[in-house]
Order: sequence, then structure tokens, then C-alpha cells
Amino acid sequence: MKYSGKKAEGVKIAYIGGGSRGWAWGLMSDLATAGDMNGDVYLYDIDFEAAKANEIIGNKYNDAEGAVSKWNYKAVETIGEALTGANFVVISILPGTFDEMDSDVHTPEKYGIYQSVGDTSGPGGIVRAMRTIPMFEEIAENIKKYSPDAWVINYTNPMTLCVKTLYRVFPEIKAFGCCHEVFGTQIFLSKMVKEVFGEEVTRADIKVNPVAVNHFTWLTEAKYKNIDLFPYYKEFCEKNHGGFSGDGPVDDNWLNNNFASEEKVKIDLFLKFGYIAAAGDRHLAEFCEGKWYLENPDRVKEMHFGLTPVSWRKEDLKKRLEKSAKLLSGELKVEINNTGEEGVNQMRALLGLSDLITNVNIPNRGQIPNLPIGAVVETNAVFRSDSVTPVMAGEIPKEIYPLVSRVCAEQELVSEAIAERDIEKIFIAFANDPLVTCGIENARKLFDEMVANTRKYLTDYNLD
Repeated sequence: MKYSGKKAEGVKIAYIGGGSRGWAWGLMSDLATAGDMNGDVYLYDIDFEAAKANEIIGNKYNDAEGAVSKWNYKAVETIGEALTGANFVVISILPGTFDEMDSDVHTPEKYGIYQSVGDTSGPGGIVRAMRTIPMFEEIAENIKKYSPDAWVINYTNPMTLCVKTLYRVFPEIKAFGCCHEVFGTQIFLSKMVKEVFGEEVTRADIKVNPVAVNHFTWLTEAKYKNIDLFPYYKEFCEKNHGGFSGDGPVDDNWLNNNFASEEKVKIDLFLKFGYIAAAGDRHLAEFCEGKWYLENPDRVKEMHFGLTPVSWRKEDLKKRLEKSAKLLSGELKVEINNTGEEGVNQMRALLGLSDLITNVNIPNRGQIPNLPIGAVVETNAVFRSDSVTPVMAGEIPKEIYPLVSRVCAEQELVSEAIAERDIEKIFIAFANDPLVTCGIENARKLFDEMVANTRKYLTDYNLD
């Protein structure tokens, strides 16, 4: 890599999970609009043919309308070839298949346990972590071997445990996890500003101080210009406790709206605790006591958010495979659309081309003083040339500390237990999760069944 004026040339990005039919295309689109950097993207995936397809699709972005940057995409068969000499490593993988995720999400329903996502917390998140952590151990070892100085950007869930694993295996790694859930809350606050002040604003106009852990992040500050938004948000929540869409009513059949929400969980949590829950309702609900928002499908419907069945994900994958085939044949042209993600801007800042402050997931170095040092937490961080410095976000407020500390402690236990491949210790975390409301005996039956359903990905564990 070299610099030519204010431009970084010959940047190498290694994409682990480079056969992705979604995240990868978004990255391609965002890179095409980065006029101050160019280079090569090496695509590595256990499905080499999928990576090869993305090589062809990726190179088409160079000729797309609006492209101002040229990137050479290349599929490779070994992770070493992808990582060697990389300036950045992007990790976006599916740990297992949607068949395993089907078990993660839906097997607990036999015991009256409902999950709206099932990839981060709850019984589904824990069993998914059992598959994911060994994969991340191997990825971390390869980064240590082939590209120890690269910056590593993780998008894979369960986010906290993935980033924790990277640092456990390779303590000197320069890694962080990216999530857009806080962005969605800033957008929600911008809608409130429009209603209260009559002003059109963007999410970037809303300055926030996020604290806690991924997908259960809270805001202790929110400002527009220099106006404290908390008093206005309180009035807004009291007025809209029945739900707020901001864009007119949403289809009333909430069980078929897998991603729609009227923010009733977010509003209810503020009215209960006085702080702004900063994730989508589907995620927030899974970190709360199981009877609060996910007691049954009727309660989900009442709270106006959706359960996302894995059958929908399977159908969506079929559509994305069809889109991939059309992009390959030329029947469909690639289009540049801003994803709203900040991965490319983070790269630009780390290359010294700009400065950036945004929320990321990194180990706690004291940015949240009343959570354990080393636990992976989500706060703002300052991105500058070759550095990511966490913003001192302050303590978790006492009103929400019992909620957040329990989640953090569970994540620390799960991380340790899976690192040790200790099935009984994993079960302790599983049985104590707030969504596991079926009693200890049924929790054991559920755990054993879920583990059996994903057994082929658990060869490192002693399951006999």
C-alpha cells in the first residue's frame, strides 16, 4: 500500500466469508464510493464457488454508475492467501447453516420459549456461540500467523463473544465489532426531533453516548445541536406509549412483519428505567426477562414487533441466490446504494484519510468502569490514523445496572465455558438465561436436544 497525495492506493482487504450474498455486496457498493482509496479485495469462503461468483460480481462494481474507486476482487482457496499482507480483515460468516439456526430459534418453542432473532442471547445465542467460537479461534490463529498488523472488522453474531474470542486467542490483535443498531436508534430520535421541533435532521445530527453490550446498548446522553433530548424523549414516550412508526401505520398482522416495529419495547423500557434503549425491539426483548415481551406470540403481537422465523431466512436466501445468478449473467446490473454502515469510513479513518467517532465493540479498558475489565462492551470510540481509542462513556446507571451486569456476566461465563469446552459450565449459563423460563429439568432436556441438533459442528466437545 502507498499514499498518493490524499489517496491510499493498493489497500488489501481480506474478506472472510467472501461468498456472502448480502453483506459482501453492501461492502462492494460502499467501497466503490470511496474516492480516496483503492486496492484489492481477497474473498475467502469455505464455499469457494460462492466466493468465485462474488469475484465476478465485485469487479462489475468498477463500471457501475457512480463508482469513483476501483477495486480488484479475487477469490482464493486458502485463508493464508487471503490474509497475507492484508491491511484490513472483514469477518462476516454464518456459523453453520440455516438448518442449525432453525433448531436454535424454534426448538425452544416446544417449552414455551420464543426468540425474535436467536443469534446473540437466549438459548439460541448460546448454542450458536458453541459453533461460532471454535471457528473464531481458528480465524484468530490465522490472523496472528499471516496478518498480525491488520485491522480486523467483525460483523458476525454473537458479536460480543466473537470479538472476545479474537482477543483471547491473539491478545495483540487490532479488532473491533461493528453493529448498526445504535444507528437505528439515532434515526428514531431524528423522527422525534422532526415531530417535536419540526426540523428534518439526519442520524449524524443526533449525538449520543452509548454504553453496555451489543444488542442491549443504552444511551446515557442524546443531544441535538446542544439540546438535551431526554426531557423531550420522556414526553414523546408518554405520548406514544402505544407505539410510533413515524411513517404512518404498519400492517397490523405483526406476526408476518418479521422486521417491522413501532418501537413499543424501546418506549416501554424508557418509561420503566429512564434511559434510552438503543437497539431494535427484536434484540432488546431477548435480553429482558422472558415474560416481559416474549411470553408468547400474542404478547409479541401486542408489543408490535415481529418474530423472525428461520423459514423466512431460508426463503430470503433463495431470493438472494436468484439475484446472484442474475448479477452473474448480466440480466441484473449491480447498483451502488449507500448501506449506512460505517466499515469503509472506519477504514478511511484508520488509513489517516479522515477522523471518525462511532460506536464499536471492543474490550473494556475502563470506558465503562463498573463492568469487568476485558469484557467486550459497546461504546463510542475515536478512529484516527492506525488507532481506535474508546471514549470514556461512564458507569452503567444504577437503574439499568442489574439488567446489563447480568447480561455481561453471562457472556463472560459462556466465553470461558466454551473456551474450556466445558459442557456443564455452558449449561449453567444456558439455564440461567432470562429467556429460559421452563424450569431446570426442562432446561436440561432442551439444552441436550439443541446440542444434538448441531452436533456435527461440535467435534471439539466431549458430548458422550
